Amino acid sequence: MKLHSILTGYFKLDGGAMFGVVPKTMWKKLNPPDENNMCTWAMRCLLIEQEDRKILIDTGIGDKQDEKFKSHFHPHGSETLLNSLKEKGVNAEDITDVILTHLHFDHVGGAVYRDEKGDLLATFPNATYWSNKRHWDWAMNPNPREKASFLKENFLPLQELGLLKFLDFDNNNECELYGIRLRLLFGHTEAMMMPIIPFKNTHIVYCADLMPSVHHLGLPYVMSYDIRPLSSLKEKKELLNEAIDNKYLLFFEHDPVNELASIQVNERGRIVSNKVGSLSSFL
Repeated sequence: MKLHSILTGYFKLDGGAMFGVVPKTMWKKLNPPDENNMCTWAMRCLLIEQEDRKILIDTGIGDKQDEKFKSHFHPHGSETLLNSLKEKGVNAEDITDVILTHLHFDHVGGAVYRDEKGDLLATFPNATYWSNKRHWDWAMNPNPREKASFLKENFLPLQELGLLKFLDFDNNNECELYGIRLRLLFGHTEAMMMPIIPFKNTHIVYCADLMPSVHHLGLPYVMSYDIRPLSSLKEKKELLNEAIDNKYLLFFEHDPVNELASIQVNERGRIVSNKVGSLSSFL
């Protein structure tokens, strides 16, 4: 198995929304905001190469949205999804599977592109796109709080093109796909999927929006975007304890600098990172 970090670019989100109840005097030292209180965040996917499969987790924001949309989120950077894949020697046609952790625009936007005629097509035409029915139904009938995050042009074409499949989860809200364990979480949004990937003698956890950055390791650091913040806190605590016990590595989708971290309990009893860096630095 080979793992590759795939950077698709950066965007900006309000710092207060990203750090929730944590005071600005504390979080501004972690990710300094601009004059509009906006912080820069990465959109980082993960490519898994194993035997005859090339599995991509999430797809970034894409580039088909209009200027009004872009003015809210300021997508920037020279990196793109397809160019980052090409740097790893992978073309769009090579991708066999796309795991969509959830259907918010910054995770699924790159799954579909608009061609010169204005038609919406799958970015990875030979891939199966994986979601789950519980989350799909939630995204198709969004609540007012999340409506602006579920843009149907990002995911409905996948179903219409016959490329979408739903995973079946057991009573523990877990399932397995090609050796990757997937767990459902309910704090950030309904039935977000968190991949747990076997890696050497441990596992890498693709944290998605449970912990968007290394700065969210602290329990109070829960995003205001989460629909059930107390559930997020519980899910995060359970994962952190599991990661400590099993020496998991945590992969951060939105951290603007750090891709991966190992964690430990410090002398004050708090869970902190003891090593952070790029995926390649852990290989």
